[in-house]
Amino acid sequence: MDNEFPTDQTRAFGKLILFGEHFVVYKVPALVGAVSAYTDCELEYLDKPGLEVIDDRPAVPRYKETKKHECDKSINLTLTHLGIDPKARGVKLTFGGDLCCASGIGASAAQVVSLARAVNVADSRSLSEDEINAAGYEGEKGSHGTPSGIDNTAATFGGLLRFQRTDSAPIFEKKTFPSPIRIVYASTGITASTTEVVGDVRSKKEADEAWFSGLKGKYTTLVEEAEQVVVGGDLKKLGKLMDQNHALLQELTVSCKELDDLVDAARAAGAVGAKMSGTGRGGLMIALTPTEDIQNNVATAL
Repeated sequence: MDNEFPTDQTRAFGKLILFGEHFVVYKVPALVGAVSAYTDCELEYLDKPGLEVIDDRPAVPRYKETKKHECDKSINLTLTHLGIDPKARGVKLTFGGDLCCASGIGASAAQVVSLARAVNVADSRSLSEDEINAAGYEGEKGSHGTPSGIDNTAATFGGLLRFQRTDSAPIFEKKTFPSPIRIVYASTGITASTTEVVGDVRSKKEADEAWFSGLKGKYTTLVEEAEQVVVGGDLKKLGKLMDQNHALLQELTVSCKELDDLVDAARAAGAVGAKMSGTGRGGLMIALTPTEDIQNNVATAL
């Protein structure tokens, strides 16, 4: 990667959803935490038309192959939103960073947000963070079909966020823990299609509105309690709520044996709570580990 391009200005973060997978699509709140790992992007204009993409991001096996069509679509949607046409002026994009791409970590959002930041740098634009986030949301349509907006918002702003979709612009509010928390997250190694899983949940909802409404009501009560617990810093209670959220996601049919096995192993090793995080049917799980010893034990067990 050309060191002359300031890729440090293009960084976009990965994320872990603490509460709210899938339910967030239907305008109830979610809590999401950005991780420190990031994706960055270098943009170079070429003398000949066309789009060249070099993807140097670390990834779990077969992630890039499985997601290539969606990633290509997301990149093109982002460029179109920002008024860039590679057919008129060639573009070379090089993606890097230390965020390991896996289902559930927000890799697709980090990629398109980093792309929006690279356009901002290369064209000497003065895009606001909200405009960067909006470009990321448009790009996410390539990977999610109907994105909630939570991944691109976390990728753009970082930190711990309360996020909620509305009929207009999404609402997000920064939250803080009283003290840092320790977590362990682990991948099943399975790459799931967010578009397919979200679409399947929608089909199940439309087939049985009463069933979905019941689950959504339970989740809404849970996330309201979780917000208060986060502010108070009661990690044991937070862990129990994570366990309850995982159970709801099992009922929603978006967990899988591999995720459940990881969750069970984390709890058995001392985690005070554990759940799947992200799309599901593969991807990631997250475990809450209050002490360094518990964190090490859980990491070893997984």
